[in-house]
Order: sequence, then C-alpha cells, then structure tokens
Amino acid sequence: MASVPLHYVDLRAFCYVTEDEERVESALRAFLPEEFEIERATSEGHHGDRIVVLSARVERADEIRHVLDRLGELDDIDAVVSELDERVDDNCAFYLTLDKQAAFSDEIERGDGITFRSKVEAYPANKPAAVENAREVFEAL
Repeated sequence: MASVPLHYVDLRAFCYVTEDEERVESALRAFLPEEFEIERATSEGHHGDRIVVLSARVERADEIRHVLDRLGELDDIDAVVSELDERVDDNCAFYLTLDKQAAFSDEIERGDGITFRSKVEAYPANKPAAVENAREVFEAL
C-alpha cells in the first residue's frame, strides 16, 4: 500500500475502576508503533467512579500503515469490507470496535473495549467516495 487514503486514525479505550490501567494501556499499544504517546484524561462515571480515557491519534503515513497492518490480522476482515456502508458515516469517518481483552493478549479481534475511528480521504468528500477508498484500504490488507 504505497499511499494511505486516511487522514488519521484515532484509537480509544476506557479504563474503569475495576481494571488495571497498565493492562488497558498494553491492549491499546497492541495497535500502535513502539514508544507511541498515549494521552490520558480522567473522567467520572454516573456513580462517581473514576474512568481513565486512554487515546492515541496516529497521523503519519508509516504509523497509520503499522496500525492497518495490525488490523489486517483480523480473521474476519472480509466481513468488515462487506459492512463498509454501515461503518462509514456521512462525514467520511470509519468506525470499528475491537476486543480489549484479546488485544491485551496481542490478538486482534472485533469486539468491545477499543474504538478505532479513522477519517477516510475522499474527493469529493462524500460517503460513496469514502466507502470506495476504505474498500481499497481493507481489501489490500
């Protein structure tokens, strides 16, 4: 994949009071290049419990390729391709959720816990063009 038709990739995971923050960070790092900076924001849940939001924005092409290579390890990448119409919104953003527990074990699976969001390049900037560009990205994986 010579060029990457994505403006950026955002990865985000919530660390709840019942979870170990280092383990959640390790799960998020399963997708990121080495030594990539992870931002932390502390929030409060409905019942006053502490929630730490761990997030990373990947913008450089080589780093985006690294994230996509990891995403390419999904067993059901063909299912993701078939769902692109539902996974790309009118603002050309692609969404996918990934299994946080599997990522901690360095396995890449769809599930809950880690949100993957990317902005797909599309000219003109509309959903059909974004879906087609996303299709090219994921079929190349």
